[in-house]
Amino acid sequence: MTATDIHRTIDALWRMESPRLIAGLARIVRDVGLAEELAQDALVTALEQWPATGVPRNPGAWLMTTAKHRAIDQMRRHALHRRKEGELTREIEDQLEQTVGDPDAMLDDPIGDDLLSLVFTACHPVLSTEARVALTLRLLGGLTTPEIARAFMVPEPTVAQRIVRAKRTLSEANVPFEVPRGDALSERLASVLEVIYLIFNEGYTATAGDAWMRPDLCGEALRLGRVLAGLAPAEPEVHGLVALMEIQASRIAARIGPHGEPILLSEQNRGRWDQLLIRRGLAALQRAEALGGTNGSYALQAAIAACHARAGAAADTDWLRIATLYDTLAQRMPSPVVALNRAVAHAMAFGPQAGLDLVDALRDEPLLRHYHLLPSARGDLLGKLGRHEEARGEFERAASLTRNTRERDLLLQRAAFSAQATGG
Repeated sequence: MTATDIHRTIDALWRMESPRLIAGLARIVRDVGLAEELAQDALVTALEQWPATGVPRNPGAWLMTTAKHRAIDQMRRHALHRRKEGELTREIEDQLEQTVGDPDAMLDDPIGDDLLSLVFTACHPVLSTEARVALTLRLLGGLTTPEIARAFMVPEPTVAQRIVRAKRTLSEANVPFEVPRGDALSERLASVLEVIYLIFNEGYTATAGDAWMRPDLCGEALRLGRVLAGLAPAEPEVHGLVALMEIQASRIAARIGPHGEPILLSEQNRGRWDQLLIRRGLAALQRAEALGGTNGSYALQAAIAACHARAGAAADTDWLRIATLYDTLAQRMPSPVVALNRAVAHAMAFGPQAGLDLVDALRDEPLLRHYHLLPSARGDLLGKLGRHEEARGEFERAASLTRNTRERDLLLQRAAFSAQATGG
């Protein structure tokens, strides 16, 4: 194996092993920032040694052992004034053995309490949403700062500052490295799920830039969701979110045309939908419902996505059920965006005028004032009612509000079609 091959292997192993490695170290040192530094020190050592010695039989355990020794050195240096070195080293090693145990066993731990604690720590509400997203991708996704910056179209220094400040905030706030219990668990779980779904949504429809989607972000979010479902199997909303992401991810290949242009749901080739992901999503939805999570916000959204997944053609979609599900979702999770989606569903179920009446009731909603999908939806409904000149104006307004180049092109095309329909 060449040095280049070994470096590639190390990169791949880092993506796979770093979350558990950092989680195990964080339990020892009680500091996420320090745990990441120790893990990265072990990575640097691997980059130095493995090209000469070869990749070890169990690279994950090797990294853990190396990082653990560095943790011992850190703890020894900080406490030398209290103990003789030999006595102190034995004391620390005993403590670490009791805390970590065998590196092989820890890395293969099927329960993953440390990893679950890392999830809840990275997504702690004391951090801003942007900081939670960046820290989660860094610690749990194994992404580098440049990768996170590229994904969210943010300057690298901005991402780096967010991560540094997030780790400092967690340390200064003395956020415990643990899985919360009781009511705190539900509150913190909502934050975790929100972060994972934000990552997925940014991949599914990019906020800005020249790409309509970033499938790599969808993949990271889906991986994190699956891990969380394995760590918290009794939480219905975890399965609801996984179901929603699985089903939405099944459409990725059909959402982009040959030149990268967006393809709307009604025009997609459903033969390109990934049936394995659909089956996985439907199975996750069944688990959520079996756990009593039928009316959970993510389970409801997954049930809506399932209606689309079960329809062999767009014309076969059960819009009446989707409208009913949105009615429930609007009660369960009221928000202007949910209300807008509900209006579109009602338009499909009961006619464009019914939908337009609901959309028009949202035109003065402050949170939707600069939301491009409001004029886009209104333009679509006006076009279906034959009011093409008004529709053109709405599509043009939507195009002026979006920061995604591909989406802007699509909206301007729809404005042009509306102009053609009016003879203009």
